[in-house]
Amino acid sequence: MADLKVISSSIVQPTNIDQSGRAKIHLTPSDLSLLYLDYPQRGLLFPNPDPKTHFISRLKTSLSTALEIYFPLAGRLVKVNNHEDNTVSFYIECKDGLGAKFVHARAESVSVSDLLQPNGSVPEFFRCFFPVNDVKSINGLSDPLLAIQVTEMKDRVFISFVYNHMVADGVSIWNFFHTWSKICSNGSCSDHKPLVLKGWFLDGIDYPIHIPVSETERSPPPIREISSVPFTKERVFHFTKKHISALKAKANYEISSSDQNISTFQAVLGHLWRSIAKHSRLDREEEIQCRVTADFRQRLNPRLEEGCFGNVVHLGIATATVGDLLDRGVGWAALQISKNPKIWLWK
Repeated sequence: MADLKVISSSIVQPTNIDQSGRAKIHLTPSDLSLLYLDYPQRGLLFPNPDPKTHFISRLKTSLSTALEIYFPLAGRLVKVNNHEDNTVSFYIECKDGLGAKFVHARAESVSVSDLLQPNGSVPEFFRCFFPVNDVKSINGLSDPLLAIQVTEMKDRVFISFVYNHMVADGVSIWNFFHTWSKICSNGSCSDHKPLVLKGWFLDGIDYPIHIPVSETERSPPPIREISSVPFTKERVFHFTKKHISALKAKANYEISSSDQNISTFQAVLGHLWRSIAKHSRLDREEEIQCRVTADFRQRLNPRLEEGCFGNVVHLGIATATVGDLLDRGVGWAALQISKNPKIWLWK
């Protein structure tokens, strides 16, 4: 366990606490499918700042301004009991501007080399570098939708953040982070346009969505079931630019008779998919999937704006047998990914 000490924990609210003009956000079926998904965890390393900059205070002040722009991240999940049909509904309440969690911590004995262990395993103490762990989207009923932790290390500063996936996807959260960075560096972000919310439902779908109560009440798995699951370690894999280029070239060479072109991302995914299949101990006839989350803002008809805020992703699935993956090469595997996931065009 790292020698980590929490210096302070607070709630940072938007600059303008009165958010009464901000409408609540109704959740789509795609959003609601993530009710029991863990908050995604992300983090970035920065050089140690000059203490004279009072960077913690500066980060909190700029975060307050950023939350004024990205106001849904300062909201809370709300559940409505529909007694007339024994269902529940959920939405994001933005008007109260309750704020995001901000944790300041120190781990002065930990250096970057401790995080980047030679064998590629993620050290167990790394969990302490995140403000929360194992929190589900449904916990947004009481927990902040965004939590941030700034950890001062021996030779770096690690800024981590976790967020409720029902209110934002990766595109939205990185846009928020870039805006926050600009505000922290420049004191403002004058070129930022007003936030565009997703605000759409498929034709014929009434909202708010009613969910049977039974589907929102999950009990924890039995202790025996938990103990039977083998412990797995998180690993970090590093691909050099040279090896990635070689993978892409190999994949495209293997499918040269096809009119498809394999991207760098597809080639790396195909290689990982085949490696997992090789070491899965599954029979050759068994099927194995590669699941890819794709942004479909520009795949809808009509298209959404590229920067619209919300959860606008779709999970696509490519399926193959273990035998086919091992016998047909990285080009064939990457080709299945390029054909799938299927991204539907919704009108």
